[in-house]
Amino acid sequence: MTPQTLELDVRAIPPREKHPSIFRTFDGLSSGQAMVIINDHDPRPLRYQFMAERADSFDWQYEAEGPEIWRVRISRR
Repeated sequence: MTPQTLELDVRAIPPREKHPSIFRTFDGLSSGQAMVIINDHDPRPLRYQFMAERADSFDWQYEAEGPEIWRVRISRR
């Protein structure tokens, strides 16, 4: 059985609130759970922030890489 994956469409979230919202959602995940973020650009800076702040606790996988929609699966280890 696959744990439920949360989807978080961050396109409508104000820029200053995007990363805090994503990290709050991620921190609420249990080990083995995943979230998919949907964005209108490559969230590469977010990945760097995850690497700095949650280095050994996540996996990052692109499901769609633009040009209009970016989908990234972030799994909690």
